[in-house]
Amino acid sequence: MPSVATTIRSAPRRYPAPSAVLEVLKPITWFPPMWAFACGAVSSGVALSTQPLRLAMGIAVAGPLVCAASQAVNDWFDREVDAINEPHRPIPSGRLPGRWGLAVALAWTALSLAAGTLLGTWGFAATIAAVALAWAYSAPPFRLKANGWIGNAAVGFTYEGLAWATGAAVALGGQLPSNTILLLAGLYSLGAHGIMTLNDFKSIEGDRRMGVRSLPARHGASAAARIACVVMIIPQLAVVGLLLAWGKPVHAAAVGMLIGVQGWMMARFMARPVERALWYSGVGVPLFVSGMMVAAFAIRGL
Repeated sequence: MPSVATTIRSAPRRYPAPSAVLEVLKPITWFPPMWAFACGAVSSGVALSTQPLRLAMGIAVAGPLVCAASQAVNDWFDREVDAINEPHRPIPSGRLPGRWGLAVALAWTALSLAAGTLLGTWGFAATIAAVALAWAYSAPPFRLKANGWIGNAAVGFTYEGLAWATGAAVALGGQLPSNTILLLAGLYSLGAHGIMTLNDFKSIEGDRRMGVRSLPARHGASAAARIACVVMIIPQLAVVGLLLAWGKPVHAAAVGMLIGVQGWMMARFMARPVERALWYSGVGVPLFVSGMMVAAFAIRGL
């Protein structure tokens, strides 16, 4: 006969452990939009010391709020796919029981919108757009992630371009960023499309079984790896060309060197894409985002 202690341990959870809530919010994913927001603020040319609290709030909205909300939304609507690919995740494992996953997604969405009101008209509008795309990406009837081309574009635009433009607008006191800033934000959004593809190699089997047409599931691992690398490299080469045209040869050379190292790493990744996707995401993507900050400093005052 099982002991009382054993019975208690085996009983299903009614409330989630705080660690499970934190895991579904995925803090490791907050960095890209926070970094892009910071790049936007730097690229504005405004002295960041003039409004540190507002910029800090913008970074918090971009990462721990909006991005975290998007991760919770994705985990809730991906719970059946995760049961195949990653059954240890909080929702399929039962560590986030019942409809707690949905409750966390709704609560963080509400917090994001409330905090977005503190960022001015542009910042609040950007927060609304980011939250709307987060739900459209994961939730029916849109479920943009079902198409790898469209879904990755939506995430790349939100994580990089929208966050960058918002950072610039907030730093500028609500003014519309210059065309130069918007052009760089757009190019790095395109490059981020390839970065998003890196996350899909781990879930090819589950995506195919559940009808999610990610690029690896749709085109195969080898072709998807080549597509991801081309999509990441071409916008960066365009940035180098623009920096040269704008009279910033030192910054252009720095971004070019970062591209060169990425190229060597990409060759290794493409040789064994499924095994090395996470490796490249960990060592190659930091070079991509380093180039973003170099470009942001280059265009200050342009």
